[in-house]
Amino acid sequence: MKIAIEAQRIFRKDKHGMDFVVLEFVRRLDKLGGTDEFYILVGPGEDECLAESERVHIVRINAGSYPVWEQIALPLALMKIKPDLLHCTSNTAPLFCSVPLVLTLHDIIFLERQRGSNASLYQKLGRIYRRLMVPPVLKKCKTIITVSDFERKRILSSLNLPQDRVVSVYNGFSPAFRPMEAGECEAVRQKYIAQDGFIFFLGNTDPKKNTVITFKAYSLYLKESKIRRPLLVADYSPARAKASAEEAQCPEILSNMILPGYIPNTDLPYIYNSAFAFLYTSLRESFGIPLLESMACGTAVVSSNTSAIPEVAGSGALLVDPTEPRLIADALLSLERDAELLQKTRAYGLERVKNFSWENTARGVVDIYHEIGKE
Repeated sequence: MKIAIEAQRIFRKDKHGMDFVVLEFVRRLDKLGGTDEFYILVGPGEDECLAESERVHIVRINAGSYPVWEQIALPLALMKIKPDLLHCTSNTAPLFCSVPLVLTLHDIIFLERQRGSNASLYQKLGRIYRRLMVPPVLKKCKTIITVSDFERKRILSSLNLPQDRVVSVYNGFSPAFRPMEAGECEAVRQKYIAQDGFIFFLGNTDPKKNTVITFKAYSLYLKESKIRRPLLVADYSPARAKASAEEAQCPEILSNMILPGYIPNTDLPYIYNSAFAFLYTSLRESFGIPLLESMACGTAVVSSNTSAIPEVAGSGALLVDPTEPRLIADALLSLERDAELLQKTRAYGLERVKNFSWENTARGVVDIYHEIGKE
């Protein structure tokens, strides 16, 4: 088959969730073998992180804003390539498409009531665009791929789609996320924080990331811990942190926080390995790749008992109600005070991640392509 795959943002420097999903998935396509040809449709960017091969071709499309790129430039490129199908990988797709369409719908959070209002303007505009585009696009899809059984059920119940139209294919994690010795991590870790044994939290302006309640929990932890570990918060500005700490009524925690800004994905394995524990206290996730990445590094994780997180983390994970700061703090304190629990949590994570890989993801998606090709 001749397959076009939309990967508009994978060359941008500061990548985030969906960018890494399509990048890691595409990197595995060549390794599966076969005779399929893949045309990867990308926008301009500084980080050319994907190389061409005999069967994987990169098609660069220069256009203006994302809607112009997707709704005008992408369909024009398809007319030249003439693929057997198009796979759009980031929730939206062209309204007018001349070939069979597969869409990866990571979640339908944009259709749900927002929790809070501290999202950035970029996030707000993206939400509006998805709310306008996704419902009509779904009617045109041959297959809709989502990333967990939880999200599949949400999509089916909310959008009244046929059961066989929506399938779940799990995400994976990169082999770069693995246990490391302290000496192996030190040079990278020192770029961000002077000491190891800290608590790590991936900050974000999206309300679902639950930053304010997480800060409240950290405040409770500091009051009761004898060690008082610093909190390293990635991808969160000092101004945002100050505002969130004040909203949480615990501005005193700022003196114990490290705020390095964006941490590249290539540095994250060293950060996870250097951390005492990773907080993934989100209110709503369709999958949760950071869960796998942290567990694959042997890091103890405190996470939420909501949405798709229990499905990914499994029954042996340390999960709490993310709306209760007391429970988050208690979980951290338990890991700190109970060496056996800490070791058990680490060992469980290393075993759990064996169920996931990007190779499995790529294989599952290519099987879907071939099913459509038989029609």
